[in-house]
Amino acid sequence: MDESPVSIKASKTKKELTVEWKDGHHSVYPFWLLRAACPCATCRGGHENMSPEPDPKVFQHFREDSAENRLTRLEMVGQYAITFEWEDGHHFGIYTWHYLRALCPCNECRNSS
Repeated sequence: MDESPVSIKASKTKKELTVEWKDGHHSVYPFWLLRAACPCATCRGGHENMSPEPDPKVFQHFREDSAENRLTRLEMVGQYAITFEWEDGHHFGIYTWHYLRALCPCNECRNSS
C-alpha cells in the first residue's frame, strides 16, 4: 500500500475530509473522527500513550457538532503529514500519511484491521 495522497479536499459544508491515495483508495473522514483521533500528546493523554496507529476506540465515539470539531484550516507538514486547526483553537496534532491511512473509516479498511 502506498501511503501517499494524490489529493486532499476539505468540505466545511459536509464536515468531512476526502483523501485520494496513490494506490487508488478513497478515504472520507468526518471532522469529528479526525478530532477524536488527534495524535497530539495532550489528546492522547501523554507521551507514554503515543503510537503510530490510531486508538480503535475513536471509531466508537461520535461527537456532536461543536467548535472542537469545526475545521478552520489545514496545512501540509512537509511531504509526510497534515495538521488541522479547529475552531476552538486546537492545532497540535500531526497526522502522518501512515496515521491518516490507518484511520480510514471505510468498511474495507475497518474489516482488515
